[in-house]
Amino acid sequence: MCIRETAAHGTSALRHLSRALRELIHGQSNDLLFETRPWTGPRAVSITEYRTMAEHKTGSLLGCATAIGATLAGAPAHTVTALERFGRHLGVAFQAVDDLLGIWGDPATTGKPVHSDLRQGKKTFPVLAALSTDAPAAHELATLLSSPPDPTTTHRAAALIEEAGGRTATLAEAEHHLTAARHLLHT
Repeated sequence: MCIRETAAHGTSALRHLSRALRELIHGQSNDLLFETRPWTGPRAVSITEYRTMAEHKTGSLLGCATAIGATLAGAPAHTVTALERFGRHLGVAFQAVDDLLGIWGDPATTGKPVHSDLRQGKKTFPVLAALSTDAPAAHELATLLSSPPDPTTTHRAAALIEEAGGRTATLAEAEHHLTAARHLLHT
């Protein structure tokens, strides 16, 4: 490989990294801004907004990580694109599972106190999915989330999220992205 090709690959890798960092910062800032928005109503965070945030925050990081080596090695553009898309799907799946762990995870494993995301008012996929249903548990959850969190309300909120289908929907979301990621490895 000549010096000119090596420099071109390095420049391309740097573009990947710059774009990923820009998206990661945008996604992280949205994640933080979501905490200031209401749980319900016209200003509530939508599932679509959440997915965009997760793709930017975690998907861009893993997409860059999976594509940059191929870029530096001079892989064909379609391979780099497939690897980047693979990483993005993997990142969204990771974020969904991380959201589950923020509610139901074992603190000894996760290092986070149980229900920490609920206490912080984080707009996570399980909560948003639960609130998007018409289940009676979703209506009770919306009322509960509008009051200040305490150990009793966060415990009840976790039960309502599960009852309204939030855990099941999150697992399905993660599986969808894992399936898409696996498919990209075979293209």
